[in-house]
Order: sequence, then structure tokens, then C-alpha cells
Amino acid sequence: MSVSYDKLWKLLIDRKMNRTDLKNAAGISFNVLAKMGKGEAVSMESMLKVCKALNCDIADVMELKN
Repeated sequence: MSVSYDKLWKLLIDRKMNRTDLKNAAGISFNVLAKMGKGEAVSMESMLKVCKALNCDIADVMELKN
């Protein structure tokens, strides 16, 4: 099973944000952002920071793929 962050990238476009804006707003590291860009799993703590910064649910920013 793999992780897809396509929903997150679309949400950033809709909100006219770039990845650096997200990194700063959520307080996540560049390494976390790089892992997400590669479709790798990141910690739940990091995902909660992203959701809090974007005021959304975790299902709005990621999904599991078979």
C-alpha cells in the first residue's frame, strides 16, 4: 500500500499556496515536505500540523493507494 498526497497538492493550488508556504504555515521541515513530494509516508504528527494549518481533515490531503 502506498500514500498519495495528490489531494494536498490540488488543495494548495486552490488556495494559491506553494510548498514553501505550507512548510512555513504548518511548521514542518523541508525533509517532511520532500518525503511527501516523493509519495513517502510521513509521521502522523506532521500530517496533523498540515491539517491544522490548512483547517482541513486528513482525508482532504492524503489517501492510501493499493
